[in-house]
Order: sequence, then structure tokens, then C-alpha cells
Amino acid sequence: MKTNYIKSLDGIRFLAVTMVLIDHWSGDRLGFPASYLGVCLFFVLSGFLITRILLSAKEKDTELKRGHRFSLKRFFIRRTIRIFPIYYLTLGLLFFFNVPPVRDKIFWLVTYMSNNYIAFNSSWLGSVDHLWSLAVEEQFYLFFPFLILFLPLRNLQKAMYFLIGFAILLRAYFFFSGASWIQPYVLMPACLDAFGLGGILAMAVYYQKQKALDFLNKPWSPLLGLLIYVFINIWMASYTDHHNGVSVILLRFSESLLSVSVLGYLITHDTGKSLLNRIFEWRPLVYIGQISYGIYIYHNFVYNAYHSS
Repeated sequence: MKTNYIKSLDGIRFLAVTMVLIDHWSGDRLGFPASYLGVCLFFVLSGFLITRILLSAKEKDTELKRGHRFSLKRFFIRRTIRIFPIYYLTLGLLFFFNVPPVRDKIFWLVTYMSNNYIAFNSSWLGSVDHLWSLAVEEQFYLFFPFLILFLPLRNLQKAMYFLIGFAILLRAYFFFSGASWIQPYVLMPACLDAFGLGGILAMAVYYQKQKALDFLNKPWSPLLGLLIYVFINIWMASYTDHHNGVSVILLRFSESLLSVSVLGYLITHDTGKSLLNRIFEWRPLVYIGQISYGIYIYHNFVYNAYHSS
């Protein structure tokens, strides 16, 4: 199970992108921030998959008694091949057809810093505002491989916990300092609890930490994650201001816990094939999950209810 393909995770990608699409196309008619949860699920999944890949590379480097330069180079080449073509092709077409605000904000877009523009200006970017989450992921990729490959194994889990705590405290700082809710929502460091929890899950699976796996294996594990998420949403809704301390500081953490609990349950049942595994391994869901990156990039150009309100 160390680095084998887990089919149900493509089904999870379907769920994540579907929540984003429905929320953006319906204009929050679901009654809960589905797009927030969908994006966070992508972040947790990235944290899990990237950590697992890098742990395997680290182990192989040690076995072959070589440095980590080869693994770093291979990681960045693979990320580039997977992510850049469709992203820059899309930007090129939008620039050519002069779709606003691409030409005006092209620097921020081509450098994967659109999230920083949004944060610094407390303003979204219209048809390309959804690219902020891709910018967060790319910025995460810039430092995370070095953390995994060069930090001693005995310190890795502590580093993950540090990332989680740092992100929560950073969001609290932004909230209590009176900053716009947008800043703690889109800045990469404020998203690190999602990536960190995904990383902890990867370490538990890769190194077969039995206590953690036994906990995640239980049916009530995802139910507990759901219960925490529902509680946070009810608490959040009790405030008149939609962007309150609960939503800014705790919502993403509860989304991450729910994501980890569902992913952990699917992963620990990958050989036993629970009902949930069979649902997320249904071929249409898996196929849509496999093309979810392209769907996510293009969906905003079809329609976004928030842009029409």
C-alpha cells in the first residue's frame, strides 16, 4: 500500500470538483460552503499524495546511497509536465481573446501568484479568481519537497504538526488584527493545516502506524469527522456576519479533519472494498476525477453565480 494506485481517490477528486461546481453554479444554494470543502479536500489529497511520493523517493535515495538532487529534479519535472501545459494554454487563450482581467493581471497569473494579488487587494479576479487555489498548490510545492527530503524522519511528524498549528494561528492573527477574511482564506501559509493533515495521513499509511490505521478503519471515523464539520457550520451560522471568527479560523481545519477521515477510511479499506470504496470506485466517477483538474480550470468560464450577483 506504500505507493500503489488507490482507485477510490480519483472518485474523491470527482466529489471535490463537483462540490466546487455546484456551489459556484448555484450561488450558495446548498446551504453550506461546499466549494470551500471541495478545495480543502483537494489540498488534503495533495498533501497525502505528495508526501507519499516524496517518502518513497527519500527511502530509495537512502537505499541507493545517493543525494536527493535526483529526486528533487524528478519531482519538479513530473509536476511541470502534469500541471503547466493546460494552465498556460488556458492563460494563452484568455490573453489572446482579451478575456478580462487576464491581460491586466498577467504577471500575477503566469507566476502563480494570483492568490497573493487577491489577498493584497482584498479583491477577486473575475473569471480567473478560482486559479488562486492552483497558485497555493504551486507555492506549496516550492518548499515542501525540501522539507520531506532533507528533514530527518524523526522530525517529520513534528514538522507536520507545526504546519497545522502555524496555519490556524496565522488565520487567528489575521482575524483578530481586523484583516479581510480573504487574506487568511487564499494565502498559502494559511492553508498549511490541510496539507499538513494530508501529510500526517501519508506517514501513517506509508509507515503502517497501526494505531492510526485502526482508528481510521472504523466506520465511525468519517462520521466523527462529519460531526465535527457539521458542528462548526452550525456554530458559524449562529453569527450574523458570515465571515466570523469560526469561519475564518476553524472552518478549514474542520474541513481538513473531515477530508482526512474519509480518505483514511477509503485507504484502509482499499483491499476489503467497503460500500464507500465501491461507490467511489464506480467507473464514471473515477473518470471524471481523473480529468477534474481540467474541469476545475474551465468551469468558471462557463458560469459563476457569484459573478452575476
